[in-house]
Amino acid sequence: MADTREAIVHASHLPMSVIIVGIGNADFSDMQMLDGDDGILRSPKGEPVLRDIVQFVPFRNFKHASPAALAKSVLAEVPNQVVDYYNGKGIKPKCMSEYESSRTLAP
Repeated sequence: MADTREAIVHASHLPMSVIIVGIGNADFSDMQMLDGDDGILRSPKGEPVLRDIVQFVPFRNFKHASPAALAKSVLAEVPNQVVDYYNGKGIKPKCMSEYESSRTLAP
């Protein structure tokens, strides 16, 4: 668990997300701690995550739900995680006109 916390803290500086789906009836309190929704995750040395990159979802909560409901929950935090990463790097999205001027149109 200590190595996992350390890896997540280091990974929080990278453009990535970690999605954990808990299978079965085990005690997932460690996974919930990694998720960081109840507080800031820290490495064993006390270094905090730069940003929240972990989403934990226990599958048992979706056993009788649609696959779409599971997907929605699993992917719920990813858009904000992407925005947080780019905001932290000072990278702003292009305006629509910038996209249109850079596209080449086929005849």
